[in-house]
Amino acid sequence: MRDLDRIDSRYAMEDQVIRAIQALWAGHGNSRIAVGGGDDCGVLRVSDGRIDWLVTSDQLIQGRHFVRDRHPPRDLGRKALVRSLSDIAAMGGRPLCFLQTVCLPDWAARSEWHEEFQQGMRAAADDLDLPDLALLGGDVAAGDMFVATVTAIGQVAAGTAVLRSGARAGDQLCVSGSLGGSAQGLKLLLGESPPPLDHPAVRRHCAPGSRLPLGWSLRELPATSALDLSDGLAIDANRLADASSVALVIEASRVPLFPGSALADALVSGEEYELLFTCAAGCTGLSGLDVTPIGWVESGSGVWLQTDQGRQRLVPRGFSHF
Repeated sequence: MRDLDRIDSRYAMEDQVIRAIQALWAGHGNSRIAVGGGDDCGVLRVSDGRIDWLVTSDQLIQGRHFVRDRHPPRDLGRKALVRSLSDIAAMGGRPLCFLQTVCLPDWAARSEWHEEFQQGMRAAADDLDLPDLALLGGDVAAGDMFVATVTAIGQVAAGTAVLRSGARAGDQLCVSGSLGGSAQGLKLLLGESPPPLDHPAVRRHCAPGSRLPLGWSLRELPATSALDLSDGLAIDANRLADASSVALVIEASRVPLFPGSALADALVSGEEYELLFTCAAGCTGLSGLDVTPIGWVESGSGVWLQTDQGRQRLVPRGFSHF
């Protein structure tokens, strides 16, 4: 499950492992790879040059991302799919198909739990209005704990994918929706007396939506950079700042809060699956979109939180997969 007390040292360890893997493959590649590791999706240019293919993969692990006796299996099936679709949304793409690999412990294989998980994944495609989304294949094996890995494949017009690396000084920084609801829902769900599963914050945590239509709109703006908020605003804003080699300034008073949530939760709440993006200052295309300007881009590095008391560094704190 997502532990809000894990701080930047765990984030640094995750980043170190990723960089070590990437270093092993330095120099191995081909001209079909337009964007490699370090963004929400890898980008392949393999057709006639008019289409880029987006490929992304995400895991859902028992004990790390969910607690068996608290998280409903149907909701977990939905979330397993949404996690990968959110990466495609961040780059302005349209999902076409996906693969799923499932590791089944005995308790899941011999009960209705896994069937409900699969039903939740299937229902998500209908709920998200994706009638053409197809299951391409995958793999199933037995193991000691439940793990589901979804690899999603989408497409976008060549050269138009919204990357993390395009933010420039003078841009405005925006976020979709409201933040903090997933953290609030997780706390309630794991408490001694959990509320009903239809509690708004619990639903926010257990059954996140998709920002695919917003991603398409951001590509048309155009947004200069974007990523999805999967590990928390503080962590993911630092990732965007690093990728673009800029500094981000977030105005604390402008961060949109989920009802009942505090700013402290909104900064570290994982599994929000909202979109954080930049666009030119004064961009007129934001009207009618569910987005809030929360700051701006400066030359420099890091992420800074602007409050009435001044400016302070926002360390990459939130959820780590380690």
